[in-house]
Amino acid sequence: MALTHDRIERSSPLLILLVVLVIAVGGLVEIVPLFFQRSTTEPVTGLRPYAALQLVGRDIYIREGCYNCHSQMIRPLRAETERYGHYSVAGESVYDHPFQWGSKRTGPDLARVGARYSDEWHRIHLNNPRELVPESNMPAYSWLARAALDPDSVAPRMRALRLVGVPYTDEDIAGAAEAARGHTELDALVSYLQVLGTALKPAGAPADAPPASK
Repeated sequence: MALTHDRIERSSPLLILLVVLVIAVGGLVEIVPLFFQRSTTEPVTGLRPYAALQLVGRDIYIREGCYNCHSQMIRPLRAETERYGHYSVAGESVYDHPFQWGSKRTGPDLARVGARYSDEWHRIHLNNPRELVPESNMPAYSWLARAALDPDSVAPRMRALRLVGVPYTDEDIAGAAEAARGHTELDALVSYLQVLGTALKPAGAPADAPPASK
């Protein structure tokens, strides 16, 4: 029996099957080439794996749900690049598992927040956001300053990431515990925030940034 348009419309199972097939083929055509493009698989010049303290800070960032309000993806639109800086590129996130791209913005994008504020600014802001940004609706994370890091937990994280391609050396892993010893979760989170977007420094990028919460 010929596969006519009328037959497809009258048969729900057949219609569903063909829709799924079309979507699958379309998705493969869009996604598979990305695995072979250097711009999406190779790190940008100057990108390094997160240091021990930065890596723990990233895990705290995810644990506390910061991604629910702050994206780390600047889209190539004039309104966004004028406010936040150079648009995000895939090569900045090749060592992120999982990457933090997204468009959710209850607060400003943090893709280029690194090194724009002092460590002390971040500490005050995380302890009491409204002390620096009166209109902020971000909750305070004051307990982070009292939570000590577990130094022995860092090396296993690095080993796991090395299995998926992050180029941590044996020296990096051996020194991880000492690098985290004596630090708090607040120290780690600030260290992570201060490295965001610092690998990509295009000429003409704006020097000032928006407040880190709103």
